[in-house]
Amino acid sequence: MAKILITARSFRQTPGDHWKLLQEAGCEVLMPSQDRPLKADEMLALAGDVEAILVGMDEVSAKVVAGASQLRVIAKFGAGVDNIDVAAATHAGVVVTNTPGANQGAVAELTVGLILSALRHIPYHDGLVKSGGWSRRIGAELAGCTVGLVGLGRIGKEVALRLEGFQVSLMAHDTVPDESFASRHHIVFVPLKELLGRSDVVTLHAALTPQSRNLIGAEELACMKPNAYLINTARGGLVDETALSAALKEGRLAGAALDVFADEPPTDSPLLQLGDKVLLTPHLGAQTTEAVVRMGRAAAQCIVDVLAGRRPEGLVNPEVYDAGVQALR
Repeated sequence: MAKILITARSFRQTPGDHWKLLQEAGCEVLMPSQDRPLKADEMLALAGDVEAILVGMDEVSAKVVAGASQLRVIAKFGAGVDNIDVAAATHAGVVVTNTPGANQGAVAELTVGLILSALRHIPYHDGLVKSGGWSRRIGAELAGCTVGLVGLGRIGKEVALRLEGFQVSLMAHDTVPDESFASRHHIVFVPLKELLGRSDVVTLHAALTPQSRNLIGAEELACMKPNAYLINTARGGLVDETALSAALKEGRLAGAALDVFADEPPTDSPLLQLGDKVLLTPHLGAQTTEAVVRMGRAAAQCIVDVLAGRRPEGLVNPEVYDAGVQALR
């Protein structure tokens, strides 16, 4: 019976047929007691004799991979694998998988919700009325705005599709531009700083890599209009939080809405001190029942396939199979 460590909290907390896949495969499931993303040392303490890890935002470092001597597969519950040392896993013959496309609609819908909430100050007014107040803060309309999409991959495209009905102008920046999609949906590709300078709303949908870390820093924020808004539902590491905090505090930016942070939970982030200048949510982009079940089913199927000797969907490091080791350590 294969032992599987499941640390992805939404998978654990949501009933559905994603559990049935593991049960029918006869897997023994281990789960941590913590209700938060785990650090590397905590993962290492749990992963010593497991064959598979189904992971959320928990840290799977080279040390974790090396210490899990029976490990054959790391299945990411989601798309981004920046919390997994893929190179170390590949070197050790461990398959890494993800679930691209399973949560893109959910993240896109949250993005639009955050844009509207920021422009119309919805959380502020909700708190005001609940505390007995009845004053109003003037907001801004989305119609007629220029929205800049930093990253036009799966999620960026879904956001663009949803924004079309709001009568906005769309521009995008992407290192690998999909000119065909852009042409069909009247999206103009421009350099990053031009996008920042012309957009009323900038929304981030880029992957976090060593090259994109702090993509939006003090220099980039200085390019933005003082009445513009920054939205981030991608990865917290794309934004220099200290620089963003300063821009908001000094009135050089109208507002921001963030679902992701450099460290999660963001206990020491300067953004926590800004009150209603910034709207913060706890990385809930993929937190719909539909998306959780889709991601859970896809991640579980990847584990079942690898343990059964089959090449899985969502394969992140095909080099493992190309080298012929197929996670046999």
